[in-house]
Amino acid sequence: MYRLLLSILILAITSISPQAKEAYMLRLDDEIGSRTWRYTREALNHATERNSDLIIVHLNTYGGSVVHADSIRTALLNYPRPVVAFVDNNAASAGALIALACDSVYMRSGASMGAATVVNGADGAAMPDKYQSYMRAMMRATAEHHGRINHGPDSLSWRRDPLIAEAMVDTRVIVPGLIDSTRVLTFTADEAIRWHYADGKAESVSELLSHLDAADYTVQEYQPTWLDHLIGFFTNPAVQAILIMIIVGGIYMELHSPGVGFPSAAAIIAAVLYFLPLYITGIASSWIILIFVAGIILIVLEMFVVPGFGVTGITGIACICVAIILGLIEYYTFSLTHVDSGAIWSSVLTFIVGVILAIGAVWYLTSSHGPKWVRRHMDLTQSLKVEDGFIGVDMSPTYYIGFEGTATTDMRPAGKVEIDGKILDAVAMYGFIYAGTRVRVEKYENAQIYVKEV
Repeated sequence: MYRLLLSILILAITSISPQAKEAYMLRLDDEIGSRTWRYTREALNHATERNSDLIIVHLNTYGGSVVHADSIRTALLNYPRPVVAFVDNNAASAGALIALACDSVYMRSGASMGAATVVNGADGAAMPDKYQSYMRAMMRATAEHHGRINHGPDSLSWRRDPLIAEAMVDTRVIVPGLIDSTRVLTFTADEAIRWHYADGKAESVSELLSHLDAADYTVQEYQPTWLDHLIGFFTNPAVQAILIMIIVGGIYMELHSPGVGFPSAAAIIAAVLYFLPLYITGIASSWIILIFVAGIILIVLEMFVVPGFGVTGITGIACICVAIILGLIEYYTFSLTHVDSGAIWSSVLTFIVGVILAIGAVWYLTSSHGPKWVRRHMDLTQSLKVEDGFIGVDMSPTYYIGFEGTATTDMRPAGKVEIDGKILDAVAMYGFIYAGTRVRVEKYENAQIYVKEV
């Protein structure tokens, strides 16, 4: 009885004791892109399921895709629990935007944050002002989201000055006492604290928690699974462009060599690797995949059922193109007003790059420089051999065009002629020709010599 009462007492004390608080940490230590955006979504979902009290975004990145950085920014701004950025060395470009979206920012000594100018991924050159204007507005809106601080009944100031956020993007923005119009702003840790863009310095996550009066919090870090890594790889824009190349190139080559062979198998595998990760992550809806399948069916009908190349084939190609492009647009809805124009152009650009790669690959594979095993199966380059069922026409009689000879039989209109000591079959071009008449060979057509009287 005593043991039973003791057990009940322990159970009651345990049930009413406060649960240990938890900080959930997400590392963004790579280039910002589709992979890091997927990791962010998964980490926030896991933190919500675990009822974590705090989110720590561990940043050490030089930036990346503005489109995916904007998606991460929006997710962090709208997350209901406190979000803290720990800048461990670098938060450049898109990384600065993500740090600015967090409720608090702590930086390691020697860390830097800023330089958010939109640049061309090919050569690093600054993009036109249209892109910079959008990035300035995004940075400004993110800073304004954190509101104002009340210093008195008639004194309000921004917690994070939006003008400073713009100065991280545009060299023309001047912040008196901080930066002139010749440089893009990048903060050191001390500068960020002085201008209220960082809340303090921390050398480690444990020190960060101490600053937040959360030293007793347990830290749970998001660990991507092998499936996350695999999906992240196949949703990378460069890999998607290669898969589009294989899909388009495989379909084109299959049109020139009908029958299920290597091109069609490669196109099918590439299509699966392209759409399956998008479907698993929820980027591509099932109806987008159905559009792609409908396009394939229409092309097959064009090849084997509907004669010629017309509406069926063109519609099939259009369906495939539309499905591939829509698959690249995250969270696509039937209303284009809900889709960022930058995401649309990024998707179209990736598709165009894939098509260009496909054209180049097909040209190389079917040229004299390409592998022989590919050229051997292409209709436009393969040899039509007699043993394969093709009938050859002897063109050697063309040698006798212009020669004169004698009709050895009456030609009504067909008969025989003797030319240069050889007896040949011939056809009279006009009327009848009697035996012994001199004739001249005028042409060779339809495997026949045609002659007329001299």
